[in-house]
Amino acid sequence: MLKKLKDYQARLLKSFKITYKRYIFEEIDFDEKMIAIFGARGVGKTTTLFQYLLELKSKGKNALYISLDYPFLAGVDLVDIVEAFVEEGGEYLLLDEVHRYNDFSAYLKTIYDLFDIHIVFTGSSATSLLNAKSDLSRRVSLYHLYGFSLREFLELKYETELEAWKIEEIFENHTALSQKVSEQKFDILKEFKEYLKVGYYPFYFDKKTSFFQNLVNTINLTIDIDLTSLGLIEQKYTYKLKKLLEVICQSSPFEVNYSKIAASAEISRTKLYDYVTFLADGQMLLLIDEPIKGIKKISVPAKIYLNNTNLLYAYCQNAKTGTIRETFFANQVSQKSKLNISKQGDFTLDEKYRVEIGGKNKSFKQIKDLPNSFVVADEIEHGKGNRIPLWLFGFVY
Repeated sequence: MLKKLKDYQARLLKSFKITYKRYIFEEIDFDEKMIAIFGARGVGKTTTLFQYLLELKSKGKNALYISLDYPFLAGVDLVDIVEAFVEEGGEYLLLDEVHRYNDFSAYLKTIYDLFDIHIVFTGSSATSLLNAKSDLSRRVSLYHLYGFSLREFLELKYETELEAWKIEEIFENHTALSQKVSEQKFDILKEFKEYLKVGYYPFYFDKKTSFFQNLVNTINLTIDIDLTSLGLIEQKYTYKLKKLLEVICQSSPFEVNYSKIAASAEISRTKLYDYVTFLADGQMLLLIDEPIKGIKKISVPAKIYLNNTNLLYAYCQNAKTGTIRETFFANQVSQKSKLNISKQGDFTLDEKYRVEIGGKNKSFKQIKDLPNSFVVADEIEHGKGNRIPLWLFGFVY
């Protein structure tokens, strides 16, 4: 079996050509014994593993890649494979799609305890629900891989290097930062519009003509395979999650009516809360809470968005412009900052900055007397004072 896996690995590496590396390479401490990379389908987890495998090979390390959805692994004991690999000097084990292997947490815990080997594994982001409740969570370093930021989309498209900035830098120095981007060879407002439609998932660059079809297929696979293989939902109820996504598309994030959504999706309110959580963990929904602390903290989110704007264009026939703008902002900044909804303005960031999102003529009326308040405006290339271009928040990672 070990030889078969090595031969398969060699064939895969021979055809692997992707050189662009995601932001996560700078964040991961590869000296850790066990590393987990979670993320939605299609965001580049397998690509990240292959790129790391090539690095290890270039350094003369003995590394083995295994995708746990290989059909020929059915009924094969993973511990036996790892034992054989270690006995011949194996140093690094790269496991893909671990959620496809029954009782994977127990196997990974055993491998960690029994063998002196580095382990990097990937899985559906829904997997993190289970790991948080298992002994494995004390042994593994978790890293979440998100889809492309606007910055990464532009880097890959134009084969250039662009700087990422901290939230504080954008609020304090946005005029100079937007000027830096304007010096590039592209029209940022035109590229921003394209990113909103097709830029979040890396596979767009390989499947441009069939992008939306592939995106819908990716969503269906997440629900039909990932969530069911984890035991989070029975196969016969998966259609309800798909219907729920359509209902949320038609609902305004400003007015989350759980009773209405539950009735439209034909599910109970209790099941609705579970399903919303599952879809959020699978990076299909984005949940934003009110800034409430302690025992008063509510158990349901105040706003529900589709996770990113590409999903809006794929799932919603007539998404509102305001929803698209808010979805982009929430998706990008929530990767690096604590985001809450605000009673005055749309959001608060890190309990410090308050923002109102709108078009180029959006006024300060709602937030003019509040400290650290900003209008984040679409359709402008540069801002001034407390008015910041919306697209600039695509440069936080």
